[in-house]
Amino acid sequence: MPSYLPKAGPVLLALVAALQLAACTPRQLIVDSLADELSASGQGNESDLDLLRDAAPFHLKLSESVLRQNPGHRALAESVAAGFTQYAYAFVAFDAERIEARDAKAAERLRGRAARLYERGHRHAMAALDRGAPGFSAALAEGGDSSRPIVGRDRVGLAYWAAASWGGWISLSKDDPDVVADLPLAIRLAHLAWVADPDWGQGALTGLLATFEAARPGGSPKQAQVYFDRAIAQSGGRSAAVLVAKAEGYAQPAGDRALFESLLRQALTIKDEADSPLRTQNEVMRQRAAWLLDQADDLF
Repeated sequence: MPSYLPKAGPVLLALVAALQLAACTPRQLIVDSLADELSASGQGNESDLDLLRDAAPFHLKLSESVLRQNPGHRALAESVAAGFTQYAYAFVAFDAERIEARDAKAAERLRGRAARLYERGHRHAMAALDRGAPGFSAALAEGGDSSRPIVGRDRVGLAYWAAASWGGWISLSKDDPDVVADLPLAIRLAHLAWVADPDWGQGALTGLLATFEAARPGGSPKQAQVYFDRAIAQSGGRSAAVLVAKAEGYAQPAGDRALFESLLRQALTIKDEADSPLRTQNEVMRQRAAWLLDQADDLF
């Protein structure tokens, strides 16, 4: 999963630049410039997750505010959708899992918050897809070949985050049948994106299809394994996310503890270059891998 969590410095510089330009530049140009900077600064490679946790809410709120003023800025819409999705996963839903055993009520509150954040990211991504191709959502829901929407290569990122956030929202909404009923649409959207660019995100998109295949009612574990292995190959061994996803989505349901632990240990051994775009994502997933290894006795 590519990382869109924020870097603080460029955002502050953009705000200063906007103030300096305000006296002589039309307002829309300032908004456009800030949107460009925010969408770019979201793609960070920060490894200090505590710093990211503290910085992310301000970055997300500012980005969302600018997006409302400039809803046609596709890169910012993608960054906002990605940011809400990743914040929900890394800092809210994961916290819920970690405290579940000692405080079930607090964990439930966190899951509810994570679901709302996933929904928020999903709605931003779908709004951008509809803006770029009017009627996209309706055609996706229709489902027939004659009305199947096309995801252009320039919108694969938006479609990925729309589908990923949808999946997270669905996974935390088991008591809401209307939300759960949309799982086939989320899978369909991910597949449309994959058809357009199967290598997108160094295996992230293929890994999402694998996770969906493993989770959907009637899904094929064999097909999920094929997707997982392809995603690992696409990442070139540089993504901890696809290894953790295979451990949770394939090895754990199969009751294969040896494979489960092997995949998680592989994830822990991944070393990132300082400028790696996967650095933040990998740090998140290494923390999850270590936690899952600690929970192995309870999971098997």
